Amino acid sequence: MGQTVLSIRQQKLSAQIFNIASIVSVLIPPLILLWIAASIFTYAAIAHHPNTKVREFLRPAGYRFYGLVGSLVVALNYSGLLKQWLGSTTHVWLAVWAASLLVVVPLGLRDIFRAAKEPWGELAIET
Repeated sequence: MGQTVLSIRQQKLSAQIFNIASIVSVLIPPLILLWIAASIFTYAAIAHHPNTKVREFLRPAGYRFYGLVGSLVVALNYSGLLKQWLGSTTHVWLAVWAASLLVVVPLGLRDIFRAAKEPWGELAIET
């Protein structure tokens, strides 16, 4: 049995990566589909991180992103009704994208900066 030390940088990045990737995928909409698949593996990996502070940054990021994805499914299933309200398919997609930006980006940036300011320390774990 040995010991592995998780550096401050590794822990900070682990706390920030889900938010970073979610923001990038929302800013570049074609990436949302790829990030939906990749986020599942990322979430599962970080959910078992030995530092509980890292997991505490992951949970709200996951709620935001997966809540958004669930809302997109509902909104796009009722896109005919939304099209009547908003006028065209383009307006529906722009409204969905704007809602995505409003949900994920500001709160994700807040959590990224909060993780950067968090007092991290090296963590030794048994391997």
